[in-house]
Amino acid sequence: MERNSKGQLKDAIRSEYVKCAGDPVYFLKKYCYIQHPMKGKIPFHLYPFQERCLTEFKNHDYNIILKSRQLGISTLTAGYSLWMMIFQRDKNVLVIATKQDVAKNLVTKVRIMHDGLPSWLKGQTVEDNKLSLRLANGSQIKAISSGGDAGRSEALSLLVLDEAAFIDRIDDIWASSQQTLATGGGAIVLSTPNGVGNFFHKQWVKAEAGENRFNTIRLHWSLHPEREQDWRDSQDELLGPKMAAQECDCDFLASGNSVVDFGILEYYKSTYMKDPVEMRGTESNYWVWEQCDYGRDYMVVADVARGDSSDYSAFHVFDVETVTQVAEFKGQIGTKEFGNMLVNVATEYNDALLVIENANVGWAAIQPAIDREYKNLYYTYKQDGYTDPDVHLRKTYDLKDKSQMVAGFTTSARTRPLLISKLDIYFREKECIVRSKRLLDELFVFIWNGQRAEAQSGYNDDLVMAFCIGLFVRDTALKLRQQGLALNKASLNSMGKAKSQTAIYTQKNLQNNPWEMDLGTGSDKEDLTWLIK
Repeated sequence: MERNSKGQLKDAIRSEYVKCAGDPVYFLKKYCYIQHPMKGKIPFHLYPFQERCLTEFKNHDYNIILKSRQLGISTLTAGYSLWMMIFQRDKNVLVIATKQDVAKNLVTKVRIMHDGLPSWLKGQTVEDNKLSLRLANGSQIKAISSGGDAGRSEALSLLVLDEAAFIDRIDDIWASSQQTLATGGGAIVLSTPNGVGNFFHKQWVKAEAGENRFNTIRLHWSLHPEREQDWRDSQDELLGPKMAAQECDCDFLASGNSVVDFGILEYYKSTYMKDPVEMRGTESNYWVWEQCDYGRDYMVVADVARGDSSDYSAFHVFDVETVTQVAEFKGQIGTKEFGNMLVNVATEYNDALLVIENANVGWAAIQPAIDREYKNLYYTYKQDGYTDPDVHLRKTYDLKDKSQMVAGFTTSARTRPLLISKLDIYFREKECIVRSKRLLDELFVFIWNGQRAEAQSGYNDDLVMAFCIGLFVRDTALKLRQQGLALNKASLNSMGKAKSQTAIYTQKNLQNNPWEMDLGTGSDKEDLTWLIK
């Protein structure tokens, strides 16, 4: 009788073992415990959406998960990793996260689940520490910090990238892991969104288009059975609307740290963006939307490439009055050739004001304009032997005396925030018209990196910075010039008053000059009287 009972027990254990080996959902629900922050160790009671995720994991080698916060997906991934390690030999699971401590947390979840298993399920451990767990059957899980060569040296059965949208240099990590996954391994890439243009967003978009191996899993906050709209509303109060959208709504466009709000950029795409009517050049990279109207004023604004293979020279042609983009160029071109191109385009567009950023190799593009004596080249004021980065027009110099000025526009640590501010204001107020898909694409990945606005890693901001300079110059010199011409014309309507107005102006010029303007740089003023002469 005793022997029969032992046989029945062995049969029951064998049956349970087979069920667990065949179904990770059954295994986790019946035998695994998790560490709850308030309740301590509790059984892992899976929600329906978590059960569906496990089935997806089992059916697809490559899974990418766009998720809301606090859905237990990292814990679920830990449980799936443990299931692989126990019921399959020589499985090698590697966890990479934003920091080693974050990756270590997932390994800790595996260790807690493993410790709570009944003895007949638990694998014999040969290595057990904070960063790794290795079993006697050859399976292991390990946490490492993110780095370009992470995962390069060992064959992987499963690569887990936790909060992938926030991992630095993740493109390098993914590239280095491909050789190790080539033997039949898989990947689980999970994250809340962090704007567009990063590795996670690109892989998700490609997966939805069927252009890579990933199976997509979207987990909105509303899938959690214990959350209602009042919970979502409370997240706005706790995190702020932008962060709450990132953490809860699985919305790439509402997340991230973009300089220009994604909703505004989407408006521009649907309202103003259109294909050019003409594409010039050997590579068709000079786009034209409107030909020159000789009754209008234009401005050509250029950013010159530094010369490396990932950088581009770029320029825009603006209609000054309407702030409409009428032409654009972005390409890799020699600086002298680029300078000559700029003079040709500016001449074509009614002798437009030609503004060239003069940092680094910008001088090489400016020189052709000087050599050809282009009459409407933008100059920066020079004082005491150095270029004043904040003031482009001063009240005590002769415009014809170039010894007091430096050709081009100077971008500096003080002027750059003013440029970015102009970009923000113009787009927020929808006061400019942008036609170019290239420019809008750059703006989608133009983000705040700490206190500095710049292109997201792996992208360019050549068109963006040229556009910013154009908006800034338009709002200073050219806007004041238009106003001045209008006032000057009005003053000439009455010849009898002209002399007295001139006298009044001369007196005010010495005391309170109406053409003196503060550009927001502090106490410095600029005299723009020359613009109305």
